[in-house]
Amino acid sequence: MTTLHDVTLIPGDGIGPEITRTTLDILEAAGAPIIWRECIGGVTAMETVGEPLPQATLESIEATGVALKGPLTTPIGSGFRSVNVALRKHFDLFANVRPAVTILPAARYPDVDLVIVRENTEGLYAGIEHFIGMENDPRAIAESVMLITRYGSQRIVRFAFEYALAHGRRLVTLVHKANILKYTQGLFLEVGREVAAEYEGRVEFDDKIVDATAMQLALDPYRFDVIVTENMFGDILSDQVAGLIGGLGFAPGANLGERAAIFEAVHGSAPDIAGQGIANPTSLLLASCLMLDHLGEAPVAARVRAALQRTLDEGAARTRDLGGSAGTVEFGDAVIERMERPTS
Repeated sequence: MTTLHDVTLIPGDGIGPEITRTTLDILEAAGAPIIWRECIGGVTAMETVGEPLPQATLESIEATGVALKGPLTTPIGSGFRSVNVALRKHFDLFANVRPAVTILPAARYPDVDLVIVRENTEGLYAGIEHFIGMENDPRAIAESVMLITRYGSQRIVRFAFEYALAHGRRLVTLVHKANILKYTQGLFLEVGREVAAEYEGRVEFDDKIVDATAMQLALDPYRFDVIVTENMFGDILSDQVAGLIGGLGFAPGANLGERAAIFEAVHGSAPDIAGQGIANPTSLLLASCLMLDHLGEAPVAARVRAALQRTLDEGAARTRDLGGSAGTVEFGDAVIERMERPTS
């Protein structure tokens, strides 16, 4: 008997509802055994219930433990720095996982296959900042605190090694700036080396300075396998890595913690093209595959990925970002047409 999974669905803002509808159609064709619990967030929620992150949405994620999320826009003046950050903080989603795999034919960097594991709750993005007054100027100095804890460092580095073991990865590279930031980045590096020693003989380990890493990713991304780093460096490097494989439209993301897992398209809500039916749904579709893997539905995820790859290889339907004229629904239909049907 097939197990049905309850999953919270947040279609999102802008192009979110369009790419979500197409993603759900493809998942249905693939035989994904999911019951969707639709909720709202971002601008849509602000306009509907007067707050960008409704309690009902939080309660749904608490109940299901899993969510698929389209791009959200944080309303100006809502009191939130970011709805996405608020979700990560509320559920302590400490690990952001961004795989980068080349799926576009004739890509500038063929056969890229690497993963960024980013600490999601600490660093400068913890948001500990304030102004210091001087000479009658209350905003003369702005100061931010880079918060790095031993606990946070241990759990993200250990997560990266466990991820490497679970996925047959050979190397974990810890990226830092300990040559300049001796205390904060120094602690991250120190803890990373301690944790790495526990995995000696099972997974290789090295560490690199962040600026050298950025250069080497552009020159030779094949030297990397799993990269683990702190919050801001992970934010920057994950977008750079997405650029190697064709852009944010081909990059899925997973936010993982002990209480919940939220899978998302990593690009923005693109309000300039919302409602036109021309957005590429690939990022959200690949995020749904990560979700299926997480739910133990790897065969379904494999069917989706294979159909998507055949669609791209054949050039059957190219959205505008791929140099074509196909719309979101047309692209989704092309994927469905190339779907290997599930066995009963």
